[in-house]
Amino acid sequence: MTTPPKAPAAPRGLVVEGLCKRYGDHAAVDDVSFTLPPGGSLALVGESGSGKTTTVRMLVGLEHPDAGAVSLDGRDRSARPRGRAGRLARAREIQMVFQDPYLSLDPRVPVAGCVDEVLRLHTTLDAAARRARVTELLDQVGLGEREATALPRRLSGGQRQRVAIARALAVEPRVLVLDEAVAALDVSVQAQILDLLATIRREAGVGYLFVTHDLAVVRHIADEVLVLKSGRVVESGPTGRVLDAPEHPYTRLLLGSVPRRGWDPSAAAPVRRTLG
Repeated sequence: MTTPPKAPAAPRGLVVEGLCKRYGDHAAVDDVSFTLPPGGSLALVGESGSGKTTTVRMLVGLEHPDAGAVSLDGRDRSARPRGRAGRLARAREIQMVFQDPYLSLDPRVPVAGCVDEVLRLHTTLDAAARRARVTELLDQVGLGEREATALPRRLSGGQRQRVAIARALAVEPRVLVLDEAVAALDVSVQAQILDLLATIRREAGVGYLFVTHDLAVVRHIADEVLVLKSGRVVESGPTGRVLDAPEHPYTRLLLGSVPRRGWDPSAAAPVRRTLG
């Protein structure tokens, strides 16, 4: 008796295929595909209006794609989940950290309560176990008892971003989407947060999808880069190759627009005109 061939294993990690989103006559995202392996780090780069944020909003379920498929570890995420349990389960898989963490924190609730709220919603831990888990999460992002009892407005921008990261990690996501998550921070604080993210990724094995226009940040945090222009992928590949030897004129334009010693901003104008 012949043994039937085994079905191929479902691809692990986040797999995006042919994602499309239109608003009227405008194609905000047009046939975007990529793969983020477990524990990997991928940067979506491009100017404002390139489709970066619309893409990630579809991944986390804030927007519904017009076409294409999204799966995580072989589970389809394209269809809307049914029921509260389904919505919560889906939310736990991919968490998002925004540019301004203050908007995601209740200004009337101390930091520990902001993190505890997530645990109450997504876990069955009792009060004592939640307190211990809150302490563990805040310690993981470098915050202590003083910060735990403070209101968000009493914290610095970097400390608030640490709280936002702790909240996202509370549900043990497979993927963390960071949408311009260090753009509003001072350079020294940016470095601290990026080092923290590198440590968390190494220890927890969470995958990062980093949305940014800052190519210096990309070089520090990402294994792979996906360059978007007008909703379409124009270049992708390993970070070192894309940033050191870009193949597409738009990627070269982005790199040429980064201020540096001897930089001439007017030199980019002819290239921009040819790209439209």
